[in-house]
Amino acid sequence: MSSNSTYTIGQISEMFNLPISTIRYYDKEGLFPNLERKSGIRKFTETEIETLRVIDCLKKSGLEIKDIKRFMDLCSRGSETFAERKELFENQKQAVEAEIDRLNATLNMLNYKCWYYESAMAIGEEATKATKPEDMPENVRRAYEGSHK
Repeated sequence: MSSNSTYTIGQISEMFNLPISTIRYYDKEGLFPNLERKSGIRKFTETEIETLRVIDCLKKSGLEIKDIKRFMDLCSRGSETFAERKELFENQKQAVEAEIDRLNATLNMLNYKCWYYESAMAIGEEATKATKPEDMPENVRRAYEGSHK
């Protein structure tokens, strides 16, 4: 992609695997303040592509569109809002880290239970139940401890 290229809404939809209606909604919400139109047809540039990358990141981090719109408004006000924007990203980073911790605990339990049932089928459930964490394989012990905090 060269920096002078423009893309249609259909190409952007494919690039980001987003419905065209969603991209139109973002435009209606003012998330593409510099979007150019030629004969009523939206012409997306690298600027809008980068905006969509940020929107995608913020949505995946749990931010709602109204808050993403607030972020875009902060961007349009220039460098005086850097501190507020940085704070928003720090807050979202903390939220994502907390979600990763929750998912890791879930993954640990799944890994432990996979070992548990594999072991129960091999040596019986009573022997598996009697296995102390220090006698479990290292990766299973870590999974057990990570799921039994």
